[in-house]
Amino acid sequence: MKKLGIIAGAGALPICLIQACEQMKRPYYVVGLKNCLNKADLPQDAPVDWIRLGAIGKGFKLLKKNQAEEVVMIGAVKRPSFTEIWPDWRCFKMLLKHGRKALGDDALLKIIIKEIEHDGFKVVGIDEILPHLLIKKGVYGRVIPSAQDSSDIKRGIQVAKKLGEADVGQAVIVQQGLVLAVEGIEGTDALIRRSKALKRKGGHGVLVKMAKPQQDRRADLPTIGPQTVQAVADAGFVGIAVQADSVLFSEAEKAIKLANKLGIFIIGVSGK
Repeated sequence: MKKLGIIAGAGALPICLIQACEQMKRPYYVVGLKNCLNKADLPQDAPVDWIRLGAIGKGFKLLKKNQAEEVVMIGAVKRPSFTEIWPDWRCFKMLLKHGRKALGDDALLKIIIKEIEHDGFKVVGIDEILPHLLIKKGVYGRVIPSAQDSSDIKRGIQVAKKLGEADVGQAVIVQQGLVLAVEGIEGTDALIRRSKALKRKGGHGVLVKMAKPQQDRRADLPTIGPQTVQAVADAGFVGIAVQADSVLFSEAEKAIKLANKLGIFIIGVSGK
């Protein structure tokens, strides 16, 4: 098996991938993003070096030095300001070359993938290595969406697709047919918290999360997990609907157990 280079951000998914590599006895090497990946979560003997956001040149040199052949980008990354990125020379040249084209999340990721492949690596998606992480169509757990919830999900799919086409966000909150809020730069968890103050009387309320129509599946696939379930429950909403075969389910067993306990439904739906 080809040696896998893992550019790792925050959350459970990078650790899940590392554990899978060890179980498969696949050689791997980790480039950990500072202030994102938690060092304490890594296996004690995991081969890892650390870079700050913006140190693209250093990251590429480390991948080459450690003879990685395929590369996966996985894990959450807090969106920094330009001054926080502090680009190294390679990153600066990339930003200078692409200019405004690098402003959107999707556009920036495509540019980074192109740069990685230009250096001789093959970029692969985590779903190519661990396909079981993708949510399938249907209900997870014991809680079933009501007729009103199903109507809200349909509305949410329409809005989320338009949102994604504009490369703005991947998620939307809909309650009783009303779009309470859409995801911007703050991310899904912050969207849910913000929506709590906008919630209407009468119950219901659904988080709908979809992949962007132009999504490059090798990076930034939408993800939900136990934290998402808890946030939805804390905000007083009733369920989560995500695009089947296009959204990753982090710590699925834990999330389903929590959803059953809190009375939250989780459903994989068609993106059409």
